[in-house]
Amino acid sequence: MFVKWLRENKVASGFMVIIRLYLGYEWLTAGWGKITGGFDASGFLKGAIGKATGEHPAVQSWWAQFLEGFALPNVDLFNFLVPWGEFLVGIALILGAFTTFAALMGAVMNFAFMFSGTTSTNPQMVLLTIFILVAGYNAGKWGLDRYIIPFIRNKMAKKQKVNHPQMKTA
Repeated sequence: MFVKWLRENKVASGFMVIIRLYLGYEWLTAGWGKITGGFDASGFLKGAIGKATGEHPAVQSWWAQFLEGFALPNVDLFNFLVPWGEFLVGIALILGAFTTFAALMGAVMNFAFMFSGTTSTNPQMVLLTIFILVAGYNAGKWGLDRYIIPFIRNKMAKKQKVNHPQMKTA
């Protein structure tokens, strides 16, 4: 019942705008600060790897192995992806464009930060993001998704009709 309300109710859509704007602002400002202030993830990555030892490690060994074997050797890639990923997720959430995809990418980043042993606002952001993901299209209805999603659906339906003329569209 709650899921149906989140996915279909106009009031829920309004709440999603508030959540979207908050999360979008958080992502946008975090990304912009890294873009304009210079960003080097190597210290963060080395710190996370260091948290994988001891009696109660904050970072699981499998994640530390990923950081040490892939992320740290490719730190330049992460120095680009993290700031721009944060910034673009923020813009998309604020504008309500590709909302569920942007929210999903934000959640992936939040989980990566938490796997790396940081807490900060990441759990709170994941929790709020879950509401956006469950709401689906309704989360971006008061945004650019109101125009983008029907356009894409229309194009896909036309393409499907051309490729499969025997199929009827509903």
